[in-house]
Amino acid sequence: MDTMLKSSPQTQPTSSHNGQETSLWSPGFGMKMEAITPFLGKYRPFMGRCCQTCTPKSWETLFHRSIMDLGFCNVILVKEENTRFRGWLVRRLCYFLWSLEQHIPVSSSASQKTVESTGVQNLLSGRAPGGAGEGQAPDIVKKEVQRILGHIQATPRPFLLRLLNWALLWFLNRLFLNVQLHKGQMKMVHKAIQEGPPLVFLSTHKSLLDGFLLPFVLLSQGLGVLRVAWDPCTCSPALRALLRKLGGLFLPPEASLSLDSSEGILARTVVHAAVEQLLASGQPLLIFLEKPPGHLGPRLSALGQAWLGMVVQVVQAGVIPDATLVPVAITYDLVPDAPCDVSHDLAPLGLWTGALAVLRRLCSCWGCNRRVCVRVHLAQPFSLQEYTINARSCWGRRQTLEQLLQPIVLGQCTAVPDTEKEQEWTPSTGSLLALKEEDQLLVRRLSQHVLSACVSSSAVMSTAIMATLLLFKHQKGVVLSQLLGEFAWLTEETLLRGFDVGFSGQLRCLAQHTLSLLRAHVILLRVHQGDLVVVPRPGPGLTHLARLSADLLPTFLSEAVGACAVRGLLAGRMPPEGPWELQGIELLSQNELYRQILLLLHLLPQDLLLPQPCQSSYWYCQEVLDRLIQCGLLVAEETPGSWPACDTGRQHLSANLLWKPSGEFTDSESDDFEEPEGRCFKLSQQKRCPDFFLFLCRLLSPMLLAFAQAAAFLHQGQLPDSESGYLEQLFQFLQDSAQEKEIFECADPNLAISAIWTFKDLGVLQQMPSPTGPQLHLSPTFASRDNQDKLEQFIRQFICS
Repeated sequence: MDTMLKSSPQTQPTSSHNGQETSLWSPGFGMKMEAITPFLGKYRPFMGRCCQTCTPKSWETLFHRSIMDLGFCNVILVKEENTRFRGWLVRRLCYFLWSLEQHIPVSSSASQKTVESTGVQNLLSGRAPGGAGEGQAPDIVKKEVQRILGHIQATPRPFLLRLLNWALLWFLNRLFLNVQLHKGQMKMVHKAIQEGPPLVFLSTHKSLLDGFLLPFVLLSQGLGVLRVAWDPCTCSPALRALLRKLGGLFLPPEASLSLDSSEGILARTVVHAAVEQLLASGQPLLIFLEKPPGHLGPRLSALGQAWLGMVVQVVQAGVIPDATLVPVAITYDLVPDAPCDVSHDLAPLGLWTGALAVLRRLCSCWGCNRRVCVRVHLAQPFSLQEYTINARSCWGRRQTLEQLLQPIVLGQCTAVPDTEKEQEWTPSTGSLLALKEEDQLLVRRLSQHVLSACVSSSAVMSTAIMATLLLFKHQKGVVLSQLLGEFAWLTEETLLRGFDVGFSGQLRCLAQHTLSLLRAHVILLRVHQGDLVVVPRPGPGLTHLARLSADLLPTFLSEAVGACAVRGLLAGRMPPEGPWELQGIELLSQNELYRQILLLLHLLPQDLLLPQPCQSSYWYCQEVLDRLIQCGLLVAEETPGSWPACDTGRQHLSANLLWKPSGEFTDSESDDFEEPEGRCFKLSQQKRCPDFFLFLCRLLSPMLLAFAQAAAFLHQGQLPDSESGYLEQLFQFLQDSAQEKEIFECADPNLAISAIWTFKDLGVLQQMPSPTGPQLHLSPTFASRDNQDKLEQFIRQFICS
């Protein structure tokens, strides 16, 4: 992917005592920059393999090593060669001709087949509850079925689809530099199509544009018309009517009614029949697993889980033998329609407001080269049937956060219970509650598993790397030549950890492109030596940089958790301002490290960690410890007479495994090996380690600081109050603290609501019913100032100043 630009970004002229804010590249800036090897793609990792534990057969059959060598294609680059025609006129009409040549299969009998399905016929004949025979005539029930079906879907119109694809192609070429897709990932999807089961794409949701971009990309690759499950709350009635004619699906509001409601039973039966007919016809379906952008709340979408639950129900009912799930992610340099104010939910998008937004965006892009790059990621497909069979064996006993962490926070005990954390923030809708309890748990675990796969297969964009460097290493400013060197270093570290980057090209051009996109949040100052100084703008600009840097956090999440755990372990032994050499003397035992990592894992929300349900916390602890050793922060301390840490050949099976046959070992018993007792580690004394350790700790500082501020706010908050009212109180307090202490990165409403929900799970806040609705109360346990201070101190031990 090339991001070379010819024009320099414009900045607003301001003055400073160090110099004058200037344009990014001046004629006198003569640094000689060469393209760095990983940018050329020689060591670019291939991402997106499915879980080998839950889907081993899919892991083997739907992948071949040869596809790793296939390169990228720019989906929106359409030329004369992409059509069947040649000539001068074709070169000017190639977009229109290309849209006419796309194969758009349309079935006009979908509605009739849905009405003729077994479930709907049982309603019409009165053999099922909620249908005819319960005080309603069959004709009235049939009209109600037709009305609900018209709310769900409509027959796609080929003319509108071709017109939309022509307009999208024209619009995307003016909005984006490129839309890159890995040919090897697309080959995996085509191979999955040949297997037979219908495709269900499960995607992240960064922008409202995703619902148009993904169908366009997949149609251009020969997958036909993609049926998109839209959120009705994001669209006006007029826009919903248009989207249905373009292949959109909408869940009727009656489907969320109570389980004993006749209207709810009728709506859920019709939706289930529509999904049956859709999957049986082999049409691909797109479901967004994340909530729409700009909406506060849990990361996983309740609506997405409802649609996924219906897919699971169709497969388990035997209507289709299997379905192939494809995790999808889209990453942008900058999200085109990112809301400026995320403290309130956005209003539904209408036809006129959408058209005006497109016109404004085109006017802002006219005559400038500040366009963004986009990467579409298709992870390895896997079988839903195979996952359903294997995943149930990985479920173990779980406890709430209050049971796991509250006694340790209050100092009542020190041992961490040997169970997993149960944390479910996404509310269940009527469609999901209609499933059996075991199937509901399956859908939740599957959603978490797929979302984790989507995030881990996403490439890191240049804006995320630049924002991370400016926010966590150089808030006071940095010379541009030093920033370029650290940009190359962080890119190398990202690639070495198996994550891909969404850019390529020469370092100078990459920096020019990235800083031009961040021009509203940085200040460029010329110094007398001729170099430039890049300074993040104080205030809300730091909050925006924090949101961008969150895309890099999954790359270093294990090391960041480990570094904060080491920080918490050292906090009780010496002052945090002590020299690195003094901290390096301290011995850190493996059991102590495990305990601190577990405490931090329980404290951090699952929306941030995105752990795979098939992996235990103790497996994650070992992964964190291994990462700290691999990156050189920890070194094993060899005691005289003990086995070397690398001598794994002298480990022995523990007594409870000696009697088992070799073929009966499970993943949960893989840790039952005898290891030398008292293994200890020390902080490495290499020159680069102090700065790298501080950098890793700061990656988690926005959330941990928000949690600590929320704990300090407990004695100031006005309770009881509704959840939304207390959220406004806490967010205002975070903003005031940001102005006072200059910690703007934690003044985010999403962090505030995460803190509230974590405190509810921890038993700090309790939700009680009242005549005006549910109200938050401070629990009696944390009503005392002493326990509130203990909570704040527990959180702050993981924060590195």
